[in-house]
Amino acid sequence: MKLKQAKDPRKQASSQEHTKPRQKGTPVKTLSIPEPISGGLLLSYKCTSECKHCMYAGSPKWDADWISREDAEKILTQLSGKIKPSPYGPNKVGVNYGLHFTGGEPFLNFGLLLECTKIACGLQIPSTFVETNCHWCTSDEVTRNKLAQLKGNGLNGILISVNPFILEHVPFERTERALRISMEMFGNNTLVYQDFFYHQFSKLGIKNTLPFERYLDKAGLEGLYYAELLPTGRLLYKLGHLFKKYPARHFFAESCRQELERDWHVHVDNYGNYMTGYCGGISLGDAHDLSLLCQGIDLRNYPVLEALMTKMEGLFELGTKSGYRELPEGYISKCHLCTDIRKHLIQQPREFKELAPKKFYSQITSKSQ
Repeated sequence: MKLKQAKDPRKQASSQEHTKPRQKGTPVKTLSIPEPISGGLLLSYKCTSECKHCMYAGSPKWDADWISREDAEKILTQLSGKIKPSPYGPNKVGVNYGLHFTGGEPFLNFGLLLECTKIACGLQIPSTFVETNCHWCTSDEVTRNKLAQLKGNGLNGILISVNPFILEHVPFERTERALRISMEMFGNNTLVYQDFFYHQFSKLGIKNTLPFERYLDKAGLEGLYYAELLPTGRLLYKLGHLFKKYPARHFFAESCRQELERDWHVHVDNYGNYMTGYCGGISLGDAHDLSLLCQGIDLRNYPVLEALMTKMEGLFELGTKSGYRELPEGYISKCHLCTDIRKHLIQQPREFKELAPKKFYSQITSKSQ
């Protein structure tokens, strides 16, 4: 049994997206970047886990390269006044609202996380929360102490990640502890992504960690229909066998204009790369000067972006000119086709400024799992 091509589960109503009329196949010379209304700041790509589904290929093997306090303050200052609050108020949180601190795993550098929280609070950025895999919740005392410090520095809430891939690395009792104490600290500003798996793991009586294959033995493949798996990042190479595949031409007429011009749930990484649409490894430019970036990009200097703004066939042609060969088994999504071509292009002598950070492309095909 194969899963159908996944859709973006966090996509908001059209009123929250920046969209423009477009004609498929019409060359686009400028990428207009709207000011972001919600997003996340990646403190690092380094993580305690190497999850099979990770969009940004987080891993223990990344160099930490933590964002500096100075860079964080500069980027957060530019985001202040642009980030919109949750519709329930500036002190409330939601997955696609406000600003979240993420990674990688942000609790690996708790001091930096505290500093960033304090800066965001001082800048009055609304609806702030942190996203975590809960590896650090080793005791009630540790968990309560760290959450209390974050709340004291102005953090509004927390998002607890729960799924079968994190379960391979993080004991479920730490996730249970995180939820229980987060509810004490943040109340309804405690988000669980995804709630389905939290209840499923509890019902199955899971303790400690559990390999993905054993999870499938216990729960079956059907549970993954609720996983809201985005067909991008490391998933393409670790879980692609679970999805139906199509030849490259199946995606030729599609473009990525909507994703690249999106103003909600954007990400800025620790190197200053500005990323939209969950598109790991694609940088629209340097977020240290967001006002300049939002003036637009001349796509003549960014051939990968130019192709993606028009149609996928152009990216395929760009790849084949430098020796790219179509995967005989096919692709699960346009993101799969795009990522595989980019993985080829990053190894060529020609430099593509929009393909960053470069280490992303080796981490999505890591052999450690």
